[in-house]
Amino acid sequence: MAHRIDGRKLGRPTDHRLAMFRNLVTDLLRYEKVITTEAKAKEVRGLTEKMITLGKRGDLAARRMALGYVYDKKVVDKVFTELGPRYSDRRGGYTRLVKVAPRLGDGARMAQLQLLAEDE
Repeated sequence: MAHRIDGRKLGRPTDHRLAMFRNLVTDLLRYEKVITTEAKAKEVRGLTEKMITLGKRGDLAARRMALGYVYDKKVVDKVFTELGPRYSDRRGGYTRLVKVAPRLGDGARMAQLQLLAEDE
């Protein structure tokens, strides 16, 4: 039985998987959209929302927590100056997952993960 098992392993060792998630979160926050496999997008969605919630808090401890996870300091500045205030009235659900055509090489299900605009 597989009770209380959370998250996907995606066929990677733990350190590789966590680094990949950090890269995807950093890129999603930088470019505000990223195309990846559907499974990766579903895993990264929650991590990204946590970073934006830290940006909404805006205090020093939240900034240090974000700096410990996101690779680029400029992206953290963007989270705290642009994204946090953009979603200040929203209680969650900052991302949208849009399914796109399967990947040509192996037929993997692909999805575009994007941040919502402030008026949506």
